[in-house]
Amino acid sequence: MGYYYQKKQNTYINEMEIIKASHEKAILESQIEIQEETFQNISREIHDNIGQKLTLAKLQLNTLSLSAETNLKESINSSIEMISEAILDLSDISRSMSSEIIQNNGLIKALEFEIAQLQKSGLYTISLTLKGHPVFLESHFELMLFRIVQEAISNIIKHAAANSIELLLIYENNFLMLQIVDNGKGIEYAENFLQGIGIQNMRKRALQLNGEMTIKRNEEKGTTITIKIPLNGNK
Repeated sequence: MGYYYQKKQNTYINEMEIIKASHEKAILESQIEIQEETFQNISREIHDNIGQKLTLAKLQLNTLSLSAETNLKESINSSIEMISEAILDLSDISRSMSSEIIQNNGLIKALEFEIAQLQKSGLYTISLTLKGHPVFLESHFELMLFRIVQEAISNIIKHAAANSIELLLIYENNFLMLQIVDNGKGIEYAENFLQGIGIQNMRKRALQLNGEMTIKRNEEKGTTITIKIPLNGNK
């Protein structure tokens, strides 16, 4: 009797170790994906935005005419302004991509910072609405939620043709609901879109938070992405 009990117990322990190892592997894979996406975002922003500003500043300085004193000061000041903007943009990218913004300030402040960066473009009306009493989660859980939002916004910018984005954080007794709503052309339910890397990464992170993600086309216009996670297991 004792032998069979010990054998059953050993089997149970081995199964728990396998589940634990699988969970740790999934977290590690998610962290690697986050790093890869971070590098891609940084590369794109540096090339498209910062690189352009520095190129224009360099061109303006290279074409300065020392004999035309009337425009000299104005051109130099314009170049200095573009370089200053590029430096600020680099600082903002560093803060946005770093996990320190979550660790030091929490999810809500990180989302407010992300909104402020997007509003600088002047292309979007974006808001954050809080409902219920905010609950602070473990920093790596909040980081995964933050990356879900970043991925969703990236998809909206690339595909939705929207000009309005609304973020909602709804805190209930036992769960947190995050919604990202846009007024774009509506999600395409084509298989290749729903199986895209961005959507799959969002789903995977939601699952790692013991939650679920749904995507639906709004009745009037746009798309709503909803992530619902339990609070008890993620504090």
